[in-house]
Amino acid sequence: MKSYSQKFVLITFLLIFLSNFSNAQKQTNERAKWFTDSRFGMFIHWGVYSGAEGIWKGEKLRNDNNYAEWLLYRNRIDREEYVTLLERFDWDEINPEEWVILAKNAGMKYVTLTAKHHDGFALWDSKVGDYDLGNYTIPKRDIVKELAIACKKHGLKMGLYYSHWVDWEHKYGWDHTREIYGITADEYDQYWQEKVIPQMRELLTNYGDIGMIWFDMWIHYSNTVVTKKQLLQLKGLIRELQPNCLVNSRLGLSIEEDPDIDFKTLGDNQIGSKKEDFPWQSPATVAHSWGFYSQESKWKSTTTLLKSLINNASLNGNFMLNIGPRANGDVPYEIIQRMLEMGDWLNVNGEAIYGTQAFDLRKDQHDWGKITCKETAEDFKLYLHVYTWPLNKTLYLTGVLAAPKKVYLLADKQKAGLNFVYSNVVTEIKLPATQPDNYVSVIVVEYNDKPQINDNLVSKTVDGGFSLLPQNQNTTDDNLIINPKERLGTVPAHVEVDGNKTFSWKIYVNEPGEKNIDISYSFQNESKDSKLSLSVADKTISQVISQTGETVGEPGRNYVIDNYKSNRLGQINFKTKGFYDIKLTIEPGENDKVNFQWVWIK
Repeated sequence: MKSYSQKFVLITFLLIFLSNFSNAQKQTNERAKWFTDSRFGMFIHWGVYSGAEGIWKGEKLRNDNNYAEWLLYRNRIDREEYVTLLERFDWDEINPEEWVILAKNAGMKYVTLTAKHHDGFALWDSKVGDYDLGNYTIPKRDIVKELAIACKKHGLKMGLYYSHWVDWEHKYGWDHTREIYGITADEYDQYWQEKVIPQMRELLTNYGDIGMIWFDMWIHYSNTVVTKKQLLQLKGLIRELQPNCLVNSRLGLSIEEDPDIDFKTLGDNQIGSKKEDFPWQSPATVAHSWGFYSQESKWKSTTTLLKSLINNASLNGNFMLNIGPRANGDVPYEIIQRMLEMGDWLNVNGEAIYGTQAFDLRKDQHDWGKITCKETAEDFKLYLHVYTWPLNKTLYLTGVLAAPKKVYLLADKQKAGLNFVYSNVVTEIKLPATQPDNYVSVIVVEYNDKPQINDNLVSKTVDGGFSLLPQNQNTTDDNLIINPKERLGTVPAHVEVDGNKTFSWKIYVNEPGEKNIDISYSFQNESKDSKLSLSVADKTISQVISQTGETVGEPGRNYVIDNYKSNRLGQINFKTKGFYDIKLTIEPGENDKVNFQWVWIK
């Protein structure tokens, strides 16, 4: 029997635990809760290829993507000559703990190392074959072991990347030259049973708790030499030896077809575009190459990286940011600088990332930034990530059906309240003259309970107008086709209207008065038979659609495109505060076509 005090402690712990995850994503299993709470992790691409730095015998990598870790395959190097690159490694300087400390200072919660990349070389002292660090270092080095010790010491989860599908070392591993010369199923299974399974057993047995095994088959298994039986064998081994270890969808099984897959991995450097209820992650680079590339020049800014992290968190996703250390273990200065700047930001604003999830409003509801949220036993918080501080020092939060109990800057330790006015569905927040953060400033909006929303509204923009687009209507039109922007964006996204069509939106006006109505479209016919009309507040404005002609999209390049022109429809007096339904009807004449872009109200 437990004593009263022991029961009290246990109950308290459970309440705290549940409160931390009360807002967890709906399709998150127990294993993955730490993962969705973490949001931010480090990827480490480091191996034999790091010694070449993207150059082999004076020749750069034979691919313009500059993925330095593909050197062995791209430059057609013999595997035994390839490992001579290890002679360039300074083993006295290489200390994986420094990578872990960098991850911790950057605000990351887990680290994932390329234990075996496609080159087939193991970064641990493997007893499976002889293509591993234990056979090429004196004294023997085991980078996986050293990383495991450092992660445990500093309180970070350790993940391991393992290339299971592609292996350029084993005589029967998958190499894309097999598309020419072929391989039998039995031969590939020999590789699988001789190398993959026993090496995975080593990793899962000898290095303590493994947070995740990160596989890298970027297409479905049905399009590869790998069989589903082999994948299930591999996943079964993980479940047997490390039941709490996460497995990603690049195992070759999608999260939709196999609910035992713990999280979905997006494409390389693919940032999330929609909210998902299951855990997912973007693997990303600070520049372009994953392994160290000496001629790298495509560095992303700290702001870009922070916005990627925030964007993913706002859609229930994680962000795993890569470092590519050199052969002496050094991380490029540009990477260190950006990661430490992200860490400084998270020291102040981490509450708005860790343990948060997507809010119920549409992802593109507001033009000023993104929203994350968190629910505890005491209250419900929205975190407004403001990308650009409004010039008018006013922020409009549209769609929340409750008045906040308090609004304040997350950077303000005193939590001094900001003035705000709540009007039915719009919260107008008065901002200080100076933004608290040079990158992204965060405003906390507190409620007693999770508020209800109205997700069918067009929000006010940062400058107080309403941008009515085909995609933000308040009705769902399954037949609506939005043509994406073309020709480097000089041709904007639009809807082709070749028959009578009505678009409808709903807005909430919290500042009544006379407002201008503009519309943008392209119309190439000379006909005067096409018309449009806009109705709102018991008033209708009609107009004959005029020819807009063409324009030069790019000067000096014989680059002619259809002209999309803004036209003033007129003015409408919004007499009182409240909701307004806006309907636009476009009636093309016979054989006419109108390319509609937007309506603007201000």
